[in-house]
Amino acid sequence: MHASSVGQMRWLAPGDFTHSLHAGLWQCLTALTRRGTPVDRMTVLWEAQHRGLLTTGARPRELLDLLAGTSGSPEHWGERILQRSVLMTAHHTGRRIEAYTDDPATTPYQLVTGSRRALADLSAVRTRWQHATSPTPTNNPTRTRATAAPRAGPPRTTAPPTARNSR
Repeated sequence: MHASSVGQMRWLAPGDFTHSLHAGLWQCLTALTRRGTPVDRMTVLWEAQHRGLLTTGARPRELLDLLAGTSGSPEHWGERILQRSVLMTAHHTGRRIEAYTDDPATTPYQLVTGSRRALADLSAVRTRWQHATSPTPTNNPTRTRATAAPRAGPPRTTAPPTARNSR
């Protein structure tokens, strides 16, 4: 288990997984990482049991085998999962817009509004995809802003105003 990788992959959501068991395990991993609990197989198994994943027909041995398998970097598989999610969301978005256009009772306003909502869902997943696949920015030294020189103007002829006590 790569607990540090889980913390860095905030762009991955349970809805991106195709299997509910995998989504549940992802929720277990993120919850343990967020709480600062050590992430090992037994702790994840306990969290899965606590969340009711074992009542859905999954056997503890299956979960342990799934958690023990190391088949590459978690970031790689997270990006692949998110890529599939982008493609499926694009497909569903197209189907929703197609349903609006096929319905003769749909007004142009309903078509525009419904399409914009459907595209907003796609845009949200796309934004997470871009965040996940963009290279990490290098640490450039921050530029300090020089203080501006005082503006030229007429000299002060009076003292600055003071606060008065009004009763």
